[in-house]
Amino acid sequence: MKSFEGRVAAITGAGSGIGRALALGLATRQCHLALSDVNAARLEDTARLATWAQPELKITTAVLDVSQRDAMHGWAADVVRDHSKVNLIFNNAGVALSATVDGMTYEDFEWIININFWGVANGTKAFLPYLKASGEGHVVNISSVFGLAGIPGQSAYNASKFAVRGFTEALRQELDLARWPVSATCVHPGGIKTNIARAARTSPSVREIGLDDCDNGEKAEKLFNTTPDRAAEVILRGVLRNKRRVLIGRDAQLLDKVQRLFPTSYHVLTNFIIRRAMAK
Repeated sequence: MKSFEGRVAAITGAGSGIGRALALGLATRQCHLALSDVNAARLEDTARLATWAQPELKITTAVLDVSQRDAMHGWAADVVRDHSKVNLIFNNAGVALSATVDGMTYEDFEWIININFWGVANGTKAFLPYLKASGEGHVVNISSVFGLAGIPGQSAYNASKFAVRGFTEALRQELDLARWPVSATCVHPGGIKTNIARAARTSPSVREIGLDDCDNGEKAEKLFNTTPDRAAEVILRGVLRNKRRVLIGRDAQLLDKVQRLFPTSYHVLTNFIIRRAMAK
């Protein structure tokens, strides 16, 4: 895919953050949009902004939960019905959870896996046949810097994002081998200035490892140095270059290098960084 002009892109989690930035970035590139989010008000705000930027584009919206398989398959069919085709699916919706393995509830564990991993799997499976039929398709799955390295207090989030990484990397190889007119990119954002940390579920169990369960999200956000607009630009450029992996932010690039150089001892550095950050 060398251009987004005239294509149709479906985006989950389009109501805010990277999802909204992707929608607006694609709109400026003359790409038609099918947007979804669980929050109807934020979703309509994104659609309004995109319409204001490019009034001639066709933009549709759907309020849905990505963890609901039937809803995702129904949405994919609706997108093709309304737009006649779909070329890209951005599986972007995600949530965060801070908890130790010992202190985490099964309910919270299932909640994050259902959204962060099954949401991606549902979106990929639902849209893949239509992407193939379009003759020019691309799957973009949002993992995380925590899909590259394990971080204390983030075991469930790590599990979901490592799963997205493995799923997408295997998918890309299958698409290459099958010679389908579809490609796939796995995205690993570092700290992005969105509300995901502030909206995260946090368990008191993180106190046992020296983290603060009260304002952990606010402290984490102070470390985020990449805007959603910048993240979207990097992602869209990566899609046009057909990159297998996209790293966003210096923190993601650094952690990727550290993990590659010290695959069994990088935890010493991450623990040191976390202790210093939480002490400030």
